[in-house]
Amino acid sequence: MTLSQTYKQVRQQSLDFCKHLQVEDFAIQVVKFASPPKWHLAHTTWFFETFILIPNVKNYAYFNSNFNFLFNSYYNNVGDRVLQANRGNMSRPTTNEIFAYRDYVDEKMQEFLRDLTDKKIIDLVILGLNHEQQHQELLITDVKYMFGHNPIFPVLHEDFNLVNVKNTNLESSNINGGIYEIGYQGNEFCYDNELGVHKVYIDDFEINNYLVTNGDYIQFMEAGGYADFNLWLDEGWSWVNNNQINAPMYWHKIEDEWYYYTLSGLQKVDTEAILSHINYYEANAFAEWKGMRLPTEFEWEIAAQQLDWGKRWEWTNSAYLPYPKFKKENGAVGEYNGKFMSNKMVLRGASVATSKNHSRATYRNFFNPLERWQFTGIRLAK
Repeated sequence: MTLSQTYKQVRQQSLDFCKHLQVEDFAIQVVKFASPPKWHLAHTTWFFETFILIPNVKNYAYFNSNFNFLFNSYYNNVGDRVLQANRGNMSRPTTNEIFAYRDYVDEKMQEFLRDLTDKKIIDLVILGLNHEQQHQELLITDVKYMFGHNPIFPVLHEDFNLVNVKNTNLESSNINGGIYEIGYQGNEFCYDNELGVHKVYIDDFEINNYLVTNGDYIQFMEAGGYADFNLWLDEGWSWVNNNQINAPMYWHKIEDEWYYYTLSGLQKVDTEAILSHINYYEANAFAEWKGMRLPTEFEWEIAAQQLDWGKRWEWTNSAYLPYPKFKKENGAVGEYNGKFMSNKMVLRGASVATSKNHSRATYRNFFNPLERWQFTGIRLAK
């Protein structure tokens, strides 16, 4: 597949998901960390306009000169921007204008890609496509947060349950201690935070090939897991009490039965399905209750070939830190990952919301330990 074809395919994937939305859905921002669908569509388009077209197309005509301010996310090198919490205030530009913006930039990009041979720019285009795939996952999780906090629990599509996937491998793997190499070693795309191949020493450990299920977690809840401070890290215990947490996100107790919101509506919790939407503190407390622990990100990567993964982003017990020899790129692209390397925990794997061909064993996702609106789950080790 040519780069032009890949560009067209990835861009279309964003639109395909949005076909299930109504115009009223596009501008809603329920909470600071979940952006409106309209903003995702515009921001991913802004990326190609700002980093590809403007620097490389002579006399490029902006679609709208205000869009750099409106749809820049966090790139300080590019200029001022609307604060993240205010993205839902933009009823204008309209959703139709955003679709027109995408059409305009896509047409200019296809013209540009026709004669593109510069490897550095090609690599930047590929980064932009991977960036859009990241936002496709965020589109799904942000829409779920919006619908999941709507009192009538709207159905996005009857085939969009996404949390009904089950384990297929119920064994565990024993990994011998020793020195292993960590980091991306291929020739395809990867992010800068995966680079810097280095050696780590690992002691013997055992890791489950399967993920914790809803039924497993209900046992934890019924055993008083959310009420036993001995199981919780201090910040996690404060979060539980300050927010009166007693179940994973989207769970509701109705007539003594647990239900959860899925994108195909409110449904009874499937006890055999894999647990989702828990934060690092919940994952750590559950592991403590089981007398086990979360794997480190290095253990996870070493064991990845034996694991059944790709169904949930999996919390690890590793802080998000740079690898040895990590080097940020100059300019705005250098802001992509490096400046977030504090107060985050690493997640490994991928999820049911991850775009195809956007997962690999070395991929390092990262979130604040309190966050649980992503499709996050638990794998145990000891």
